[in-house]
Amino acid sequence: MAQGIRVAEKTWPEVEAALANNATAILPIAATCKEHGKHLPMATDYIQAEWLISQLLTQVNTVVWPTLGYGYYPAFVNYPGSCSLNEATFEKVVFEIIQSIVASGAKNIFLLNTGISTIPPLKNTVDSFKYSTKIQLLNIYSGEHFCAAEKKLKQQIRGSHADEIETSIMLAIAPGKVNMDLADTNTEEMQPGPLNRTQQNQPNYSPSGVYGDARLATEEKGKILLAAMLKDILQAIKDLQDQA
Repeated sequence: MAQGIRVAEKTWPEVEAALANNATAILPIAATCKEHGKHLPMATDYIQAEWLISQLLTQVNTVVWPTLGYGYYPAFVNYPGSCSLNEATFEKVVFEIIQSIVASGAKNIFLLNTGISTIPPLKNTVDSFKYSTKIQLLNIYSGEHFCAAEKKLKQQIRGSHADEIETSIMLAIAPGKVNMDLADTNTEEMQPGPLNRTQQNQPNYSPSGVYGDARLATEEKGKILLAAMLKDILQAIKDLQDQA
């Protein structure tokens, strides 16, 4: 029997009742239109977030808001289809969504973040809140168990986008959406700033949009990484509920 609910699928009295029963409100933040190389879909972050939410709904007393698919992703705007809000707009959008969640009666709120560039603005948003409602930001690639698993498993020299790790996770979640024939490698050191797909003599050149070695990905690695990630999230939610 599922312990959590999705706001979009319920009536407002059902949402009100669930929050009154001390359910944790969750706002997933995951790009729906951000390049992930030529071998992964643009909605890779969203697919990961939705998989995680599907697991949480069966295990934790939660009320899940629809995943926020637009955010601050400036590193990828050189690739067609990729969208990014500016940082201030993104902060304001998240702030106002959180205000609505608080007004709905949430006693604790969990921001499930799948991005990297989104971390500073989300931290600013959380820090700026003055409500008594407990708000916690969890970056899914920063958890203790996930980082330990990643360190043990990864073979690539460096990388952080559409790489060995992210591709492995997608192979475990949605193998039919991964085209390993197009998996690429790009492990040159990156400088601050966006990736570029056209100027070979300029910094951060990546014609495919990959940073890392996606060819090293396996489904087995992905399953281990997901289990570690889910463990981190469940522990963080429990800790937040205990504080409320």
